[in-house]
Amino acid sequence: MLILDSVAAMQQWSQARRQAGQDIAFVPTMGFLHQGHVSLLDAARKAADLLVLSIFVNPTQFGAGEDFDTYPQDLAKDTHLAKKAGVDVVFVPPAAQMYPQGYNSWVEVAGITEVLCGASRPGHFRGVTTVVNKLFNIIAPRVAFFGNKDFQQLAVIRRMVKDLNLPVDIVGLPIVREADGLAMSSRNSYLAQEERQQALCLSQAIAQAQQLAKNGELRVTEILHRLRMSIESHLLVKIDYLKICHQDSLQEQMLVDENSVLLLAVFIGRTRLIDNAFVMEPVAKIPL
Repeated sequence: MLILDSVAAMQQWSQARRQAGQDIAFVPTMGFLHQGHVSLLDAARKAADLLVLSIFVNPTQFGAGEDFDTYPQDLAKDTHLAKKAGVDVVFVPPAAQMYPQGYNSWVEVAGITEVLCGASRPGHFRGVTTVVNKLFNIIAPRVAFFGNKDFQQLAVIRRMVKDLNLPVDIVGLPIVREADGLAMSSRNSYLAQEERQQALCLSQAIAQAQQLAKNGELRVTEILHRLRMSIESHLLVKIDYLKICHQDSLQEQMLVDENSVLLLAVFIGRTRLIDNAFVMEPVAKIPL
C-alpha cells in the first residue's frame, strides 16, 4: 500500500494505471475511520481494479466557530484499517497543495445546497463540491463511494457530477450504526457518556416516524410535532433542523409518501450530529 502526499505523485500514479487499462474506485474521507468507512472500502474494493482512499480534513467546508481545529485525526489507525481493507493508495494531501497561494476557483451547486445543512452552515457545500471535484480530477476514478448518512451531501455530489458531465459513477451505501442504533460518525468521539446516551434520540425519532407512518399518520406537521416533543425531552439536545423532504428535490412535503426522507441535525452539547432515513419503504430510483 502506497501513502502519497503529493498531488503530482497521485496524478502520475493514476494516469499510469489508467494507461495500463486499470480502473480506479475511490473513497473520499476526512479520516478518523470507523466501520462505516470500512463498509465503503469493502464495497469499493470489489468494484474496480484499484482502490484509492483519500484522507483530507477540508478547511473550506468548515465555517467560523466549527470544529476544524479539533477534528479528530489518527493517521496510524486509518492506514492500518486501509491496509486491512485492501486499499492500494492512501492519498493524504496537505492543504497547501489543495489550496495553494492565490487559489480562487470554486464549484457551486445551486438550489439543493441552500436548505438543511446548507442553511445552517453557509458555504459548507461550496467547500464540499470544490474539494470533491478536485479529488476527482486528481485521482480520475471510474466510481466513487459515499455513505448515505450525509444524505444531502450525496444528493449534491450526484447533481454536480450530472451537471458537469463528470465520468464518475456515484454509489451511496447504507448508514452503518452502532448496536444501540446511533449512526457511526467520527464526531461521536466528542460525546461524553451522558451525551452519548442522549444522542440515541436521533435513531429513536426515526423509529417513531416510521411507526407513525405505518400506523397511517401521513401528515408531516403532526409527525414532526411528535418527534420534536420527543427530542426536546432530552435536556442536552438542541434541534438544528427536523424536516421531512422529497428524496430528490429536498423540498419539504406536506404528506408522507415513498419519496419522503426524515432529515435531522441536532447539537448535543457542542457536538453536531446528523441522521436520516426514509419514513416509508422507498421507491426504487435510477441513480443519477
